[in-house]
Amino acid sequence: MTDSRRLLWQQHAEGSGADGQTREAVVSLLVDEGPMTASDIAERLGISAAGVRRHLDNLTDGGDVELAPAGFSKGGRGRPAKWFQLSPAGRGKLRHAYDDLAGAAMRSLRDVAGQGAVEKFARERVDGLVAGVTPVAESGSVIATVEQIASALTGAGYSADVREVGSGVQMCQHHCPVAHVAAEFPELCEAETAVFTELLGTHVQRLATIANGDCVCSTHVPVHRPADLPEPDAPKPDSSEPGTSRPHSTLDPKATSQPLVADNPDGKVPR
Repeated sequence: MTDSRRLLWQQHAEGSGADGQTREAVVSLLVDEGPMTASDIAERLGISAAGVRRHLDNLTDGGDVELAPAGFSKGGRGRPAKWFQLSPAGRGKLRHAYDDLAGAAMRSLRDVAGQGAVEKFARERVDGLVAGVTPVAESGSVIATVEQIASALTGAGYSADVREVGSGVQMCQHHCPVAHVAAEFPELCEAETAVFTELLGTHVQRLATIANGDCVCSTHVPVHRPADLPEPDAPKPDSSEPGTSRPHSTLDPKATSQPLVADNPDGKVPR
């Protein structure tokens, strides 16, 4: 958590001393890692799970933390664990001091130079964030480029990661440094989606955004097997027995039901 965000949370934290520092550490983990269980947080902080649950209860009662929706549990025996995430209200307390100034500057830009200037600014900003990312056209791998995008975003404070989902991958941004400004200027989010699409050479789908009140910004990226995943090896014939290995035929599949010349010396095709 950056110094500006830490200061804002210190201003809102209840209590002081060790309790306040632990609560701040819990919030920092939820910002950087996304939904977590009390046991996971306890392990990361090196304190008891009971102590973490007490802080989570206080943060939940204050409206700063909420239960994550179904889908994060990894299953297993016994009662499923609860996953906690920062609520929109909790994220509001992470607001950067320059948000109001940035919003005013964007409004002024739109008033003076028009909507096109806002869109141009949004595009140039995202281009700068991912300037070092290798496009799929050069890397040859959607997954490699997606991971580079996530790394670039993390370096810019977005806490992004990539996970496999169904027929593709999902990139999740657990924090958005410009969420409050993007809530008023969706052009910032739209520019991200456009740049991701161009870098990846495929249509990507934005599933959620923090600016819209969701707990993460998530983007689905389809992955096609020929480009990124090796085809399963074709079964090889058993060459231990003579006559079992035949050269590949380019004939129509229906022709495989007819005997080969070697099996029919007279060359007559049976009727």
